[in-house]
Amino acid sequence: MFSTKNISPRQVSAFTALALAVPVSLLIFLIKKDWWWGIISFVIISGGSYLLISLVLERFIYRKIKLIYKFIYQTKATKKEETYYKYLLPQKSIDEVREDVEAWAEEYKQEIESLKQNEQFRKEFLQNLSHEFRTPVFAIQGYIDTLLQGALENPEVNRKFLEKTSKNVERLTNLLNDLDEISKLERGELSLIKQYFIIQELVKEVFETLSLKAETRNIKCSIKKGCESPLTVYADKEKISQLLQNLIENSIKYGKRGGSILASMYQTDGKHILIEISDDGIGIGEKYLPRIFERFYRTEEGRTIDVTGSGLGLAICKHIIEAHGQTIHVRSTEDVGTTVGFTLDSRRDQ
Repeated sequence: MFSTKNISPRQVSAFTALALAVPVSLLIFLIKKDWWWGIISFVIISGGSYLLISLVLERFIYRKIKLIYKFIYQTKATKKEETYYKYLLPQKSIDEVREDVEAWAEEYKQEIESLKQNEQFRKEFLQNLSHEFRTPVFAIQGYIDTLLQGALENPEVNRKFLEKTSKNVERLTNLLNDLDEISKLERGELSLIKQYFIIQELVKEVFETLSLKAETRNIKCSIKKGCESPLTVYADKEKISQLLQNLIENSIKYGKRGGSILASMYQTDGKHILIEISDDGIGIGEKYLPRIFERFYRTEEGRTIDVTGSGLGLAICKHIIEAHGQTIHVRSTEDVGTTVGFTLDSRRDQ
């Protein structure tokens, strides 16, 4: 069945020439009463019309289309592109050209949307960065001004203020270190030193390291029953330890007093181990979940509870896991708790 969807310019020229030549030739035949006149008229009119229409299409319309293509790709044509414009493009139907332009327009629209999102992210990042730096800097400035105005001579005050100043300086140092690390992670400069180790043993080490912080809130840290059987993973032990510390510290900060933190490990598909850190704390609202891995992003309730954090912990965790070629996810319900899980390569022979 004949379709006009993919008709070529030459076919358009031929059909148009026939449409002109047939009635005119018939008219001349009827006037002259001689079929030779009809044949000669048909050949001349169809041939001339075909050449003229082809010339118009290829030299005028496709010249305009070439400009459109060059505008789309925004480049000076290379030899390869010139070959395309000269030989391949004229073979395309107008519908095909339209589809190409529509595809480009959709791609360009997506790029614009991405740029808008990036711009919004940049504004929020700068705003959050300013907020994170402003708090300790203003605190340090206030303590120092108070000391210079006479409190330095008061032994009951000066040591207390200097200790608070020291804590804020430490906070600034930690913030700068986190920024430096996340910048390296985003530039792909993280060098992984992978090795085999038992994930349960590393989790226990991190629990022990953070035991004092957990005890201050009477939070119990343990490995879930049924997950005690040793599972060997292949990863950078130091980086995974840092990731676990970030996750467990968050669980301690946002967990409820007298609550618990459970670590669970599962063999998934024979190639990966799933590790999950769960708490029974305040949880995270569903609307916030898509953004919790963004740099500096914290809910208002989270900022109220943790005024000293940098807001970079989860972003660093995400980059560490992605550097391993793995995934990280979060499940959470307000006033119920939060579970953060990630995967690692398992030992191939187990």
